[in-house]
Amino acid sequence: MRIEMLYFAWVREAVGISGEAVTPPEAVRNVADLIAWLGEQSEGHGRAFAEPEKLRAAIDQQFVPLDRELGAAREVAIFPPVTGG
Repeated sequence: MRIEMLYFAWVREAVGISGEAVTPPEAVRNVADLIAWLGEQSEGHGRAFAEPEKLRAAIDQQFVPLDRELGAAREVAIFPPVTGG
């Protein structure tokens, strides 16, 4: 399954790119698995995904918890918590 990844804010800065297409292994079932797998892909990914509890996600533009199954996800966005003011 090919997934378009989007990265925002300090996640984008740590990874060094705003997005990429990835094909995770079959063992990657949910967003948390995806984050763990991505963290192994490069030093920048490792920095960005070192503390998953500080991350939020959206699948196909819908906010989801990190334990959400990927299903047929076409796009996954990873970003820090959103604050307003």
